[in-house]
Amino acid sequence: MAGRRDFLNQPAPENYVAGLGRGATGFTTRSDLGPAREGPSEDQIKEALAKRAAQLGAAAPTAYGAPEKKEEDDDDERFQDPENEVGLFAGGAYDKDDDEADRIYQEVDEKMDRRRKARRSISLFTSNHPSFSIADGLSYMRIDEQITDVSTYREAREKAEREEYERNNPKIQQQFADLKRALSTVSDEDWANLPEVGDLTGKNRRAKQALRQRFYAVPDSVIAGARDSTELGTTVADDGPSGGDGPDGTMTNFADIGAARDKVLKVKLDQASQGTDSVAGSATNIDPKGYLTSLAKSQIHEGEAQVGDINRARVLLESVIRTNPKHGPGWIAAARLEELAGKTVAARNVIARGCEFCPKNEDVWLENIRFNDNHNAKIIAANAIKNNDHSVRLWVEAMNLESEPRAKKRVIRHALDHIPQSVMLWKEAVNLEEDPDDARLLLAKATEIIPLSVELWLALARLETAENAQKILNKARKAIPTSHEIWIAAARLQEQTGNYKINVMKRAVLALAKESAMLKREEWITEAEKCEEEGAILTCGNIIQETLGWSLDEDDDRKDIWMEDARASIGRGKYETARAIYGYALRVFVNSRKLWLAAADFEKNHGTKEALWQILEKAVEACPQSEVLWMMLAKEKWQAGEIDNARRVLGRAFKQNPNNEDIWLAAVKLEAENNQPEQARELLKTARQEAPTDRVWMKSAAFERQLGDIEAALDLINQALQLFPAAAKLWMMKGQIYQGEGKLPQAREAYGTGTKACPKSVPLWLLYSRLEEKAGNIVKARGILDRARLAVPKSPELWTESVRIERRANNISQAKNLMAQALQQVPNSGLLYSESIWHLEPRTQRKPRALEAIKKVDNDPILFVTIARIFWGERRLEKAQNWFEKAILLDSDLGDTWAWYYKFLLQHGTEEKRADVVAKCILSEPRHGEIWQSVAKEPKNAAKNLEEILNIVVSKLE
Repeated sequence: MAGRRDFLNQPAPENYVAGLGRGATGFTTRSDLGPAREGPSEDQIKEALAKRAAQLGAAAPTAYGAPEKKEEDDDDERFQDPENEVGLFAGGAYDKDDDEADRIYQEVDEKMDRRRKARRSISLFTSNHPSFSIADGLSYMRIDEQITDVSTYREAREKAEREEYERNNPKIQQQFADLKRALSTVSDEDWANLPEVGDLTGKNRRAKQALRQRFYAVPDSVIAGARDSTELGTTVADDGPSGGDGPDGTMTNFADIGAARDKVLKVKLDQASQGTDSVAGSATNIDPKGYLTSLAKSQIHEGEAQVGDINRARVLLESVIRTNPKHGPGWIAAARLEELAGKTVAARNVIARGCEFCPKNEDVWLENIRFNDNHNAKIIAANAIKNNDHSVRLWVEAMNLESEPRAKKRVIRHALDHIPQSVMLWKEAVNLEEDPDDARLLLAKATEIIPLSVELWLALARLETAENAQKILNKARKAIPTSHEIWIAAARLQEQTGNYKINVMKRAVLALAKESAMLKREEWITEAEKCEEEGAILTCGNIIQETLGWSLDEDDDRKDIWMEDARASIGRGKYETARAIYGYALRVFVNSRKLWLAAADFEKNHGTKEALWQILEKAVEACPQSEVLWMMLAKEKWQAGEIDNARRVLGRAFKQNPNNEDIWLAAVKLEAENNQPEQARELLKTARQEAPTDRVWMKSAAFERQLGDIEAALDLINQALQLFPAAAKLWMMKGQIYQGEGKLPQAREAYGTGTKACPKSVPLWLLYSRLEEKAGNIVKARGILDRARLAVPKSPELWTESVRIERRANNISQAKNLMAQALQQVPNSGLLYSESIWHLEPRTQRKPRALEAIKKVDNDPILFVTIARIFWGERRLEKAQNWFEKAILLDSDLGDTWAWYYKFLLQHGTEEKRADVVAKCILSEPRHGEIWQSVAKEPKNAAKNLEEILNIVVSKLE
């Protein structure tokens, strides 16, 4: 068995291919070949030949200089991969015939190289020795034997040919090499004096000359500038020597640069404040004057049309009318283009062709009529009507071309013969009639022909008498049962005649609802406002009464919806409509204090005194437990001078609200204002028994303090503090009394005890720190404010007071540090930004700081006043006034804003404007403000009115 398997170790016969006998064929794929690589080198070929010969046991091949294989390499060849051979026939058998063939081919290659070598050497020798010639083959063979290196002679020949070619055809760089070397001697002046390279060819030169000869229209600004350049100015420019000399000898005007920067900041401030206009309600965000000016500038005049644009548009429109000659707008556009170019005749020709191609297009005919004079326009109109006898616009245009009324009537009657169903033609015919009877006849005929035209029915009813108008409206209602206009006209007719036997609008709602033609609530409100504009007040009220609750269920927020409708009507200036809405809402929600207050406020601002009294009387009857309504009624009576009636109102209020502190205090104020201190004192005594609240005790002490009875005031305060130890105002009043008397230890004790009892009271902390500061204890004042900020960490008032203490102590650096901390703790405080802008920033940085503040703070009246003061200081009075008004609209309860605005008007306003501001201030009754409160709560100012307090506050402003 072992002998049978010996053939596996035997070499295969020569030219053996496995499987060839049974028809198998081999194939090679890309994966078998592997990635592309370079061919074998000469050494690799020699080595492969030697390996193959060693495997076959033959002698080493002598072709290609393959060396013989040494014996010691046999062991190494056994471990080589036979499939890693290189060469064209690495896998084939290499025999003696192959070796002989390789040797023969090698000899042939060497023979050919020798022949080429001899030929090159002979050509080189003969070129160097022209007299030499080959006599026989011996000399050739001798030369052949001398040549050993073929490549050397080939390279020499190629180099000689290349040098000869370069010598006969030099490069441009080589031609100018000597000139380039000479450029090193050229100086800078010579370079500067070199002329510009120009294109001197004939075609370009002529084109450039023609371009230079082109003429342009000189703008008016250039002409005006040339005119003004020769004028002598009579004003002195106050630029000053602040600028520096520029490189061209001019002066740099830093004042203009600063003005430009201020202008940019002003624009940014305006942009930042645009979001506040909608909140403040002062104005829209668009300047109407500037907007109209920009529109006027954006208009394109006829003379400003570019010729190139006209030519391009002409080509485009010609293509349009050529491809689609039946397109009327194309002809109209082409004619208007010629008109824009100033070619009226061409425009007429174009539109005439358009009429030929589009005889049924009335727009083209109307355009043709417009382009021609009256005589030709009449002829064109006649032709147009022949082609479009049912065009209402053409008939109306033909009528307008006539100058005599008779001719116009004739044309319009011809039109009615062709188009009897046109409402517009009937209206034109009626307008041409001067006699009302003739017009009435025409309208009667028109309503017979067109019974569904509401306009014709209403026009006929207006021309008839009241009785006939009612009959006509009944006919119209039967003809058009879905028309609400006819019902409204019937209601207005009823108002004019004074016949209120039936409620027309109630029947209208039922009839329209039956026909499913009921309008929406908003549309009915619009119709009511139209009636108010035309003077039909009763009809306006009837419409609101019958339609305001339409489509609203009880589940809906009807009260809020109706209040919003009333506010919208007030905003549009329709006060009667708003009054009717409030009246209807109050009939539905009789016990709504919110509605009664809104209605009373409406009457106070837009109604009469009697109407206000009437609405308040109804309000206190409907809401007897509302002390606000009682006090409003008593106040109105008191301000009208009816003191007894005011007392009666308060007496009725006591019966309905026996223990209400507001009513008690209102009665006390009434008696005190009318110089009845004893009665006021008795009322306060009774109030302390009936309604013992901290506010009643405080008012009692304040009343005694105003009367000058300090002991009684302190006694009342001490009694009240035993009952209400957490009442901060009582502690403040006690400290202020002691401070006013010069008793600083007692005042310090009152403030200290008060801050312990009421640690969250910011005014109490402020009074305590200011007491110590006035006493000269700056360090203690700082400590008090530090404790206050710990108790109330986010209070801008406390931070501002801390900054002010450092500023008043001339410690500006510490003030700036505190301000930085404050803005981190309270970044949205307008009070802090205002303090920083006015006292911690240089004048040049106020505007940028204000711009930064207005971006971070949303709608703060104190910041608005600061910006207004900045504009005031720059003499930009209109801007300043706008910002003052924005601040007032944002918070009308801030008395300091009113004072600053009034101070501004005292310098730059008119008498009427100042009176208006004072009246609005009295109406608003401001109660807050840092300076306002300090003045208003002074005991000596208790009897002063608001105008006097306003003047005192203005005098204290800095």
